[in-house]
Amino acid sequence: MSPPLVVSLSGLDVQVLDRCVEFGADLDRRAVPLSLLIPPRPAPPSAVLDWIAGRVAGRDVVSLHGFARTAPGLRARLAPAAGLPAHEAGLHLVAAAAVLERLGLRTKTFIPTRWFGSPGTITALRRRGFSVCADAMAVRELATGRVHRGRIRMIGPGERAEPWWCRALVLGAGRAARLGRPVRLAVDSAVLRKPAARQAVLDAIDLALHHGARPVTYASFGAPGGL
Repeated sequence: MSPPLVVSLSGLDVQVLDRCVEFGADLDRRAVPLSLLIPPRPAPPSAVLDWIAGRVAGRDVVSLHGFARTAPGLRARLAPAAGLPAHEAGLHLVAAAAVLERLGLRTKTFIPTRWFGSPGTITALRRRGFSVCADAMAVRELATGRVHRGRIRMIGPGERAEPWWCRALVLGAGRAARLGRPVRLAVDSAVLRKPAARQAVLDAIDLALHHGARPVTYASFGAPGGL
């Protein structure tokens, strides 16, 4: 079976919207959908929300990215990684889902903050009817319990996009696809300002496709029958 290729995009903001539009067009030409990671925060500028709505009307999907911000403090910042119990996680999920619904967005897929979800968070997601949780090391089908092992490759604004880094990203994605492993690229929109990093992401996608990877979204894992 062809390994899945998932490309996610986070950090959507009006300052980088033009780069996101270009990146989305690049992926459209490759028939690769985007998983748009939307945090439960106040409404983004209308231009960003309109772009998201237009993308979702096509092939892309949204995923809830973390919990709403609560009171300040270490536990609030690190709640998903701090052993959050199921009951407390459930309350956070209700609040977070409500924020997205007010934006006109709905989803049954969840991406924990910093790509780490506590066991209690997984339990709460199942209870709340979520179908997929993707963490740093795997994508979990919550209804069936099936786990697709494959670590995330994060491409963030801190990357210097030096030649060795670009080469490692491209070869790593190609190797994973060649071995039949999931290829998961998590792109922060800020990195799209760096031409070398943006091209490395596209090259990684192209090489994964060359080795037979199948473009999907995180929502695809929760579809009837899964992947």
